[in-house]
Amino acid sequence: MKLTDNVLRSFRVAKVFRENSDKINCFDFSPNGETVISSSDDDSIVLYDCQEGKPKRTLYSKKYGVDLIRYTHAANTVVYSSNKIDDTIRYLSLHDNKYIRYFPGHTKRVVALSMSPVDDTFISGSLDKTIRLWDLRSPNCQGLMHLQGKPVCSFDPEGLIFAAGVNSEMVKLYDLRSFDKGPFATFKMIYDRTCEWTGLKFSNDGKLILISANGGFIRLIDAFKGAVLHTFGGYNNSKAVTLEASFTPDSQFIMIGSEDGKIHVWNGESGMKVAVLDGKHTGPITCLQFNPKFMTFASACSNMAFWLPTIDD
Repeated sequence: MKLTDNVLRSFRVAKVFRENSDKINCFDFSPNGETVISSSDDDSIVLYDCQEGKPKRTLYSKKYGVDLIRYTHAANTVVYSSNKIDDTIRYLSLHDNKYIRYFPGHTKRVVALSMSPVDDTFISGSLDKTIRLWDLRSPNCQGLMHLQGKPVCSFDPEGLIFAAGVNSEMVKLYDLRSFDKGPFATFKMIYDRTCEWTGLKFSNDGKLILISANGGFIRLIDAFKGAVLHTFGGYNNSKAVTLEASFTPDSQFIMIGSEDGKIHVWNGESGMKVAVLDGKHTGPITCLQFNPKFMTFASACSNMAFWLPTIDD
């Protein structure tokens, strides 16, 4: 089944889970699409089975809190940042609920975490104005970059380069093998004083970068030239909430939730809005991602919703 405007318009909430008592701050699909794991401000980590559509288990990180949870390449392990006590990144085995390793170094809250799609490398960005490069096999930081402001960062789908958004006005591209030599490309954007960047993602084909902000718009830029292709707006975000924007796996569509519980979808090529879906969420949709393998996506406020298409196009 191929994603088209009509198929996207036909998506409906198939299931709602109310496992959490507070906002879900992040979730991540496993690379095979079979499970999704969420982290919440209530200090819980919930693992869901996507095929059976039910929660499998709940773990807790009461002492440190949990945020920005990401699957690694091993099916049963995750890394996540803390939102209490310290700013150490933790590497957790879901199988026996034990920490495998700690990654200390950041001195302020971690606001970006991206796992390499190909190996055990990951990058983190923090309010301490640094980006750190790590290897899951070592607690020591493998590389450190000092920036002028708050960073957002992400790997490209090949795992060869990463992008850093700095100060909400510049995107810098680095080659992973020689990032200490500085960026090989820098794209300057129009600085918007009314909001700051909250996320940066590559499309699966590596040609596009999506920049999300805590205002009322998201930007789609060309990953090679840095030209702004489209600016998408018209969704509610008056309280400057961090809303996750995502690509569909075919790189064709862009989606973001809003403060009023609706999901807005655009065609990345034409820039036209193709759908507004009502998820009946009780709060702002802070997390939104498409399943990498199956024709389904998930959205979350303090509840988690699984969506399915209702037509075969």
